[in-house]
Amino acid sequence: MWIYFTLLAASMQAWRNAFQSRLSQDVNVVGVTLARFIWAGPLAALYLVALYQWQDAPMITPNKALIGYIVGASLMQIIATALMVKLFQLNNFAIGAGLAKSEALVAALIATLFLGSSLSTLGWFGIAIGGVAVFLMSAKNGIRGLSIKTLSIGLASGTCFALTSLWVREASLTLDLPILHRAAWVLLSVILLQTVILLTYLIIRDRETLLALFRHSKLTVLISVTSCLGSVGWFTAMAYQEVPYVKTLGQIEVFFMMLVSFFWLKQTVKLKDTLALLLIAVAAIMVMWA
Repeated sequence: MWIYFTLLAASMQAWRNAFQSRLSQDVNVVGVTLARFIWAGPLAALYLVALYQWQDAPMITPNKALIGYIVGASLMQIIATALMVKLFQLNNFAIGAGLAKSEALVAALIATLFLGSSLSTLGWFGIAIGGVAVFLMSAKNGIRGLSIKTLSIGLASGTCFALTSLWVREASLTLDLPILHRAAWVLLSVILLQTVILLTYLIIRDRETLLALFRHSKLTVLISVTSCLGSVGWFTAMAYQEVPYVKTLGQIEVFFMMLVSFFWLKQTVKLKDTLALLLIAVAAIMVMWA
């Protein structure tokens, strides 16, 4: 089940990133980040209601650990998304989104060092190959042309995404509910908190950005819908399986990103970037096999 949900998440996230890349040409970073959440809340609520109609389960009982993980994950995901949007503005879509995929390597390291997770030798080789691919994608003109700024922002984004994923899984594990229900509760809680934080900030500091989102309403809705569907996939997969496995398999998203970049955004994908994408795919397959 975790494999199917990860593939759903990867395909939806590729489209969401593409829509965000397009919106970032006309809307600032905070606005593009909010677009990810603003309409996702109602969709997540409908999904949760549908789950309870399909299978009866008790309601959640909030606890300090759950609240702490949800707050932490919400803040980290906002920061991670903002950094990724910044990557889109510094480089092309495929490279920017690819750099953010360093989260798989970071998640594996953090989970192993601090959360008691473990991977097999084959799994670690797969993660290492994925790391090499990330470095390849960040180099504009070979290794000598490596952009420290782009690499730094990419790794920072990946680290924040990794912490988000790890804390989402920990939040899910605090709930005594069926897997689908607990993942849906965490998803709804995170999205609502993120929406409140960003809306409050923009209402106080930058109402013009809200108007800009209204002017790009179709693109904003597309971002929210694909984001919500992708998050359903990620949150559920991580409730089933350890984050390093999910995120490394999730790197298969780069194939979807390459196709979207070439056919929809009309951006050229260089041979070097294609090689990096293939290496990431190999890494994903190795970890899934492990």
